[in-house]
Amino acid sequence: MTSYPSNKPQNSNFTPIAVTVGIILLAIIGFLAYNNISKARDLEQTVSDLDESEKLRTELESQYNTALADLDAQKTSNQELNALIDQQKAELEQQKNKISQMLANKGKLDKARSEINNLKSQVSQYLAQIEKLKGENEMLAGENTKLSGEKERLSMDLQSKAAENADLQSTKAQLVSEKDVLVSKVDVASIIKMKEVKAVGQKVKNNGKAKDEDKAKNVDQIKVCFTALSNEVVRPGAEKFYIRIINPIGETLAVEDMGSGMIMDKKTGEEIRFTQMQELDYSNEEMQSCLVWAPTNGSFMKGEYTVEVYNKNYPAGKGTFKLK
Repeated sequence: MTSYPSNKPQNSNFTPIAVTVGIILLAIIGFLAYNNISKARDLEQTVSDLDESEKLRTELESQYNTALADLDAQKTSNQELNALIDQQKAELEQQKNKISQMLANKGKLDKARSEINNLKSQVSQYLAQIEKLKGENEMLAGENTKLSGEKERLSMDLQSKAAENADLQSTKAQLVSEKDVLVSKVDVASIIKMKEVKAVGQKVKNNGKAKDEDKAKNVDQIKVCFTALSNEVVRPGAEKFYIRIINPIGETLAVEDMGSGMIMDKKTGEEIRFTQMQELDYSNEEMQSCLVWAPTNGSFMKGEYTVEVYNKNYPAGKGTFKLK
């Protein structure tokens, strides 16, 4: 009778192996399931991050474009204000580029979100700054308008005052001219005219007495006598008479140490030399006065001499004499 090997030992050996394989398979399945779930979560997070990044990027673009439009809307003809707005736009562009770089890094989305909020605040500050500057410019424009009005009013007042001053100056000049004419008339009217002017050459003797002499070589001195007429216009008092002795060649005999000097001839306006001045106590009556011109050299030329008398710097009388 043939005997067969028993299967029991074989089944008992297979069971532990099967259990081990099953456990390994379950572990593998569990690991794969966990790995798939983790990848799914990572994928889901990545998709979420992309969605958030795109959302923030869209929000950034919208805010940036709105900010540019708002800033451009604030521009005016004021060059200073426009320059400030252009500067603000450049700063916003730099901030936008900075945020865009953050959005490309998913690890910086929170910071990018914070910077976008800061961008909003920054735009608000810019607009507030612009409004403040506009208000200051309007205030300055108002003050300039006021100052321009005041300047125009002052200019008109100044022109009016200038016209008044010109009228006053014209009136003053006219009055001065009239006064000068009156003074001139008074001066002319107050001239004390000469009735006669006489002059002779004289020889001084050893005893000191003088006698008339007409030979030039013997003449030591010249005696001049003039008779002043009455003039009721003149107030009584001291009157000065300037005597000019003019030699035959037209020279005025003059020696400074003997009282000669210069006066202005009011009739001609020329400055002339006089020989001697005679001061009289005039009493509005006809009166005569004489003076002697005796220079130390005592030398006189031949010819006709002229004697002029001035009162108040006007010619008052004239006479002549000759020496042989």
